[in-house]
Amino acid sequence: MRQFIARRFGYSLLSLLLLSLTIFLFIRLTGDPTSLLTEPGATEADIAAVQQKFGLDKPIWVQYAYFMGSLIKGDLGESFYYQTPVLELYLSRLPNSLMLATVAMAFSLVLGIPTGILAAVKVGRFWDSAGKLFALLGLSLPSFLVGLLMILFFSVYLEWLPSSGSGTFLHLLMPAFALGWYFAAAHMRLTRSSMLEVMGSEYIKLARLKGLTETRVIVKHAFKNALIPVVTLAGINMINMINVAVVVETVFAWPGIGRLLYEGINFRDFPVVQGVVIIGGSMIVVVNLLVDVLYALIDPRIRLEK
Repeated sequence: MRQFIARRFGYSLLSLLLLSLTIFLFIRLTGDPTSLLTEPGATEADIAAVQQKFGLDKPIWVQYAYFMGSLIKGDLGESFYYQTPVLELYLSRLPNSLMLATVAMAFSLVLGIPTGILAAVKVGRFWDSAGKLFALLGLSLPSFLVGLLMILFFSVYLEWLPSSGSGTFLHLLMPAFALGWYFAAAHMRLTRSSMLEVMGSEYIKLARLKGLTETRVIVKHAFKNALIPVVTLAGINMINMINVAVVVETVFAWPGIGRLLYEGINFRDFPVVQGVVIIGGSMIVVVNLLVDVLYALIDPRIRLEK
């Protein structure tokens, strides 16, 4: 077991190292940020002073060495644009992203799981076809299109909901729906496939032979066992929602982590982009590591695989 955990931990560290190198190099391909940090008509001396201030005058491998040295100490650097530590900026936006992700996840579970159960129970019938259509639309339509259509319908035509910003629960409804619909479709598909697999098992047949009602068989026996992979996916998706809501938060001007990443890319704010991506990647890597260890504890065959 120790060997298994050590191996997985090593893979996780390697993944984070490759992530840091990739984002460090790719963000620098977007251009020199000094053109955005200096006023129009700035002299070469002014540009050189800005480059020296932020360490952009050094060779790229030296910049990466400084970056990794600070990262090991837990320092993500200071934002070029906001002149504020990146970690402080991230933590100031995190509550908004957590709020959005929580409401979106609740919506995706409330809509996705019952739809998946109904599609599995009524397989081959109307509700199954409706569930497949719902999943197809949810997985196919881009979130920015869903968001823009909602703004047009609910804000412009009906004037029921605010089109952007934050501050009240009404501001949260449309971005949560636009973000959660994709994940609701994913949960629906997984719930349906898990339910169909469980419904064909021997203990379900035995429960029916004992004379239990169909509702009792589905709720007490089938649903509880089919829920295990759905809960696992929901835990991973919760982390993904916090880190991948860039488009939704930008469309609705929601002040979360996704919008912070967009601002960092737009202003070529290297420390902000690096910090947001590395923290998000670390969350995903840690969750996957914990899931791997948990699976190994549940099933010894996993940790004995070479």
